[in-house]
Amino acid sequence: MVEPSERTSGPDASAPGSGGMRQAVVEQIGDRIRAARQELDLSVGALAELSGVSRRMLTQIELGQANPSVAILDRVAVGLGTTFAALMGIGAHAHPDGVEVWSTDGGSWAVILDAMDSDGLSVETWKWKLVGTDAYEGGAGILSSGRMLHVIEGALEITTGDGVEVVEAGGSGRVVTDELYRYRSLHEAGTVFLSVALQPRSTP
Repeated sequence: MVEPSERTSGPDASAPGSGGMRQAVVEQIGDRIRAARQELDLSVGALAELSGVSRRMLTQIELGQANPSVAILDRVAVGLGTTFAALMGIGAHAHPDGVEVWSTDGGSWAVILDAMDSDGLSVETWKWKLVGTDAYEGGAGILSSGRMLHVIEGALEITTGDGVEVVEAGGSGRVVTDELYRYRSLHEAGTVFLSVALQPRSTP
């Protein structure tokens, strides 16, 4: 879940209602990235080389001064040999309500509920709500096995380079792309859905 540019105000900085990461999450993830980097005895420059994220952006993230996309944080996590979920402390002892990572002023949100890691793969479970004109735009940039989606309420529009797919309540879909993708609700009352993301793990 990587943008083509290092935006600092959320997954889709140009789109109205695109939202961003909560400040408390930004500060927490910055602290954990710095601690993980220091534990591995990596300089900011070394982590920049491993992750493909600029030194400037990494410094801003560690200081809690940037609002990076989850995609960029996925790249940083790969550089550290871990996953975004692990950096967030999601796993066997996670709070049952998960951690709200992304939200908008319009009332949309994304919560990471749980994650499970194997030697080469992390499986993340997310719950989403999109309302009004809010949209979430994600991207790739690292190898991914894709995302499986199940719509609980409403109707979800999924846009990828291959076209547009609409999944109604009770239905399921998949996002299998290393390019940009976009979620948007087509239901007036909003759309609630679950996603399972399959993320690779590597060792720096």
